[in-house]
Amino acid sequence: MAHEAAAKTSLWRGLPAGIWALGLVSMLMDVSSEMIHALLPVYLTVGLGASALAVGLIEGIAEATAAVTKVFSGALSDRIGRRKTLAAIGYGLAAVTKPVFPLAPTLGWLVAARFIDRVGKGIRGAPRDALVADLAPAGRRGAAFGLRQSLDTIGAFAGPLLAIALMWVFANDFRAVFWVAVVPAFLALGLILVAVKEPARPDGLRRVRNPLSRDELRRLGGIYWAVVAVAAVFTLARFSEAFLILRAQEIGLTLMLVPLVLVGMNAVYALSAWPAGVLSDKMGPPGLLLAGMVVLMAADLVLALVPGLGGLALGIALWGLHMGLTQGLLSALVAEAAPAELRGTAFGMFNLITGGALLLASGLAGALWQGLGSEATFLAGAAFAALAALGLIALRHRLA
Repeated sequence: MAHEAAAKTSLWRGLPAGIWALGLVSMLMDVSSEMIHALLPVYLTVGLGASALAVGLIEGIAEATAAVTKVFSGALSDRIGRRKTLAAIGYGLAAVTKPVFPLAPTLGWLVAARFIDRVGKGIRGAPRDALVADLAPAGRRGAAFGLRQSLDTIGAFAGPLLAIALMWVFANDFRAVFWVAVVPAFLALGLILVAVKEPARPDGLRRVRNPLSRDELRRLGGIYWAVVAVAAVFTLARFSEAFLILRAQEIGLTLMLVPLVLVGMNAVYALSAWPAGVLSDKMGPPGLLLAGMVVLMAADLVLALVPGLGGLALGIALWGLHMGLTQGLLSALVAEAAPAELRGTAFGMFNLITGGALLLASGLAGALWQGLGSEATFLAGAAFAALAALGLIALRHRLA
């Protein structure tokens, strides 16, 4: 009875304290990172004289590094049988780079800090997601991933808003804002070290010596690889949100208000991700995931065909809703499909493949925009979303 009472007190809204702590860690680190990233392109070009090409190369290399690192950190977490250590190292690397941004005397220092920050993101990503799956109670994985995604996304839109407010307070002093961003980064590191307890390894769970070997990747199973394939096609439909900003500029939204595009999209995303996860635990992820794909089709069609600010606002809201209905659920499906001893590897491969698909999607979207106009970009996104929906329908009976 005492054990049952302790178990009940360790849960809040059906989820363990460790999952709430991981969500808050994600939120705090996103506040810190997005405060810097919202201002960094302008700081690089205006403050340090970097070209737009240099900014693009820096961002591309940084994100590609993060995607590749996730594969190896996820596999390593399976090999050593521990997730928290690697997640904490990843958050620690991100935290220690933050003071470099206000102190950096040259572009080279900022490039190095951005690179190490993204290595930290890569190291923590797959082990953290596997840890969420390990901590989640049976039948509550959708809610667990939805909660983490909601809190993470709150950080994603709170960070830029805070940066804008602080730039006003500090009279456009970039370095002062960057110093403030150091605080939530170290709070995130302290929280994961103190508040997150890794669960004991289940008795009899198979030890994995080489998670990235062909035999181990085959053990991930056909359902897992089918989920990854559907997710990759779906990712082709959800190219970079930068194209939402370009659409806003094309319609005539003033430059001062353009950041509100991402703020609005992320607000809807944050509000919908956790309820979607809770609902998926009751009715199963495939149905909601299919609904999310349909919502993305609607968002693309609205953005392509409905003129004016009303069409833009509706399209952005639908885009945020599709993110809330899909991103946490895809993670929950990966966790369900993969063997427990290979969850880190499963999330690493998933992130690598969908990251490559996102890079391809953004390149294709840019080519279509330049060659045929914005309507072609969003109509192509709707077509890819429809293709992904057909793939999910074919797979649905195996995921039930």
